[in-house]
Amino acid sequence: MPGSAGPAGGGGGGLLVAGTTSDAGKSLLAAGICRWLNRHGVRVAPFKAQNMSNNSAVVVGSDGRGGEIGRAQAVQAAACGLEPQMRFNPVLLKPGSDRSSQVVLLGEAVDTVTATNYHAMRSRLADTVHTTLAELRAEYDVVICEGAGSPTEINLRAGDFVNLGLARHAGLPAIVVGDIDRGGVFAAMFGTVALLSAEDQAHIAGFVINKFRGDQELLRPGVDMLHQVTGRPTYGVLPWQPDLWLDGEDSLAYGQTIGRPTAPRGRDILRVAAVRLPRISNATDLEALAAEPGVQVRLTVDPTEVAAADLVVLPGTRSTVDDLAWLRGTGLAAAVTAHAGAGRPLLGICGGFQMLGRVIHDEVESRRGSVPGLGLLPVEITFAGRKTVTRSAGRAYRDVPVRGYEIHHGYVSRSDGSTSPLFTGTGTEVGTGPGAGPGAAGGTEGVRLGSVCGTHWHGAFESDEFRRRYLTDMARQAGRHGFTVAPDTCFAALRQRGLDLLGDLVEQHLDTAALWQLIESGPPAGLPFIPPGAPR
Repeated sequence: MPGSAGPAGGGGGGLLVAGTTSDAGKSLLAAGICRWLNRHGVRVAPFKAQNMSNNSAVVVGSDGRGGEIGRAQAVQAAACGLEPQMRFNPVLLKPGSDRSSQVVLLGEAVDTVTATNYHAMRSRLADTVHTTLAELRAEYDVVICEGAGSPTEINLRAGDFVNLGLARHAGLPAIVVGDIDRGGVFAAMFGTVALLSAEDQAHIAGFVINKFRGDQELLRPGVDMLHQVTGRPTYGVLPWQPDLWLDGEDSLAYGQTIGRPTAPRGRDILRVAAVRLPRISNATDLEALAAEPGVQVRLTVDPTEVAAADLVVLPGTRSTVDDLAWLRGTGLAAAVTAHAGAGRPLLGICGGFQMLGRVIHDEVESRRGSVPGLGLLPVEITFAGRKTVTRSAGRAYRDVPVRGYEIHHGYVSRSDGSTSPLFTGTGTEVGTGPGAGPGAAGGTEGVRLGSVCGTHWHGAFESDEFRRRYLTDMARQAGRHGFTVAPDTCFAALRQRGLDLLGDLVEQHLDTAALWQLIESGPPAGLPFIPPGAPR
């Protein structure tokens, strides 16, 4: 079992957590394994070679600059007891459309690629990934790697450096997690192995079943048969756990209702409608609102839900101008405008804030020039070529401390002065981009005009006192005078409890001795080949 000495050989142990599909549970299982190892004194770090997600976190590089990694790797770093590093997710792809993605390499946006020209970059990206993983394995006892999608995407296997390509290059054992709640988990697990080449199959050591509800004895015959036909064990069955809803890797992780709404402390509930934009980014901003008792947060594309809400949120987006056009085409823009016109609270965050202005000048992201916004705030937005990536701090309501982070190309280039700032005394703790870099706390950020607010700051609602004051303010404006915030909701503590719960699930439901043997010794010898395998 793990201890302070780490794996045999003094360090460099590793494991790849692969999955039968996207959203099978790879990110959470990797975080749980990290938490388990950290509890036992193992110096462990997370790693995901390439992530495709618009939910990102700002991290601080060794040179003090701000950079981006996938939010899941920031959460996994917290499970390890570490500050997040750019090396934990060296390649981040941020989709801007169905055909193109921005490439973030070691924290910095370096290009925009399509499926066609991505191949020209692949060798450079793979070299960075391999070098970075080798560095981490030299520094830590164990590196827990998370795969992407499925390792059996046979159309993409050539040149893969994220799943089995990474495992073979680094000599890693792999486990495959499957979501039984979706159905067909045994077929998915068998097929995952059987469509791999013999060389790839030699790294697949076994399986983990995720999200099981019911009596595990009913599952036992299937687990036994899977072992018989693959020659590989199931390392455990993780039960369905509804409390694991924080820090979704992307909007697919959410249903219509975010979190688990709890009873209000006062007479009224506060209904929040967040528009599920096609390219929504950092939807995790909504989680801190949903953590408050009596706050019901729903992601919606229904104008009638917008009309019925007390507070409407336009969240961040990777493609402001395109998603604004979608908003107009669906009738949601009219619903949002009517909501604000009735004097009811409206909040825009990052790209959502940019939509609320009079004009968006964009020669960078959409390259469509000047496009009219919704006209609900008297500001103009201009897109800069260099992305702003910062951590910032300031105050709200005069004396309430707030922290946030920014990831955007657009900035406020003109304002008529009729608005109030949302945050004052602001300063940049670390960052890159126009106006970024450590600075004194004397600026302002965000815009407020009546019941309409906009800010480029993500993460502000994780500041507990600000969240309470803002919700109280918005409830009053919405006429929900019976709404009362809870005085003791601590979002940081909720996140830590979630990580501890993941560690508990691994310790209680997986064969941790066998997992440690894998991490320590590498792929087991003599694993059988399961036909037909992938064509050579």
